[in-house]
Amino acid sequence: MSAVEIELPEVYDFWRTTHGIGPVAAWDGRSVLWWATTTPDGPGTLRLALASARMVHADAWGDGAQWMLTQARRVLGLDDAPASFAPAAGFVHDLARRAAGVHRPRTDRVHEALVAAILGQKVQSDAARHSLRQLARHFGAPAPGPRALQLVPTAAAFARLDYSAFHPCNVERARAERILTVSRRAVWVESRTTIEELQLLSGVGPWTAAITAASAWGDPDAVALGDYHLPNTVCWALAREPRGDDARMLELLEPYRPHRGRVVQLLLDAHISAPKRGPRLSVSDFRRR
Repeated sequence: MSAVEIELPEVYDFWRTTHGIGPVAAWDGRSVLWWATTTPDGPGTLRLALASARMVHADAWGDGAQWMLTQARRVLGLDDAPASFAPAAGFVHDLARRAAGVHRPRTDRVHEALVAAILGQKVQSDAARHSLRQLARHFGAPAPGPRALQLVPTAAAFARLDYSAFHPCNVERARAERILTVSRRAVWVESRTTIEELQLLSGVGPWTAAITAASAWGDPDAVALGDYHLPNTVCWALAREPRGDDARMLELLEPYRPHRGRVVQLLLDAHISAPKRGPRLSVSDFRRR
């Protein structure tokens, strides 16, 4: 086990910054985060414990322990600069002021973030998370350290599978084959640095690429295009228009570039949503087909 102490900014919200890190994470209350992944050096587990308002104690286990400790500042979002976002007085300014201590974390595990994003294509988030847990249980390995966490399968482990192996985890052939494709090109995937590059992969469109960029790189400008609800949320919040499309959403977000993704997250964190209409659709269980 290795450990370091990390000093926090004067204004910093530990829980709201890190609670979305993943996909393999667990919490002890709101002051201790456990995060596990397969690093370039091997599997690793990181524990971030809030020791005081200005200090985090970081411990790490496994072959990837040193990489995890080096990554800890980025997981805490300390490479992000929320203070650089200074919208004009108004609704968004008020939301940003209330979230002044919220940073955007980054994992730098592109393949892992991409797999999680692909699983989220066209299904509800709970179903995607359940499928990921099932894949980890069947094809992943236990994370090192004292916390019981199961690692997302490595790219090599995924690449050895046939698409039919995903079916018991409620993943149909289309998403399974996309995961196989990105896993067989994992070296290339991990070296990508832009949303545009990710979209060169078959089955990876603007929605999947943006979700990946937000998780892996903490990209404050990434906006998920093609989302069913998001344009309505943005258009309602920023223009009181109950319905909208991607083009209108981007038009309303343009003044906030390069923080468009940050604005979207502020709206989602504030639980803002457009007026609903029509019945809610249920998610199919692909295993029953």
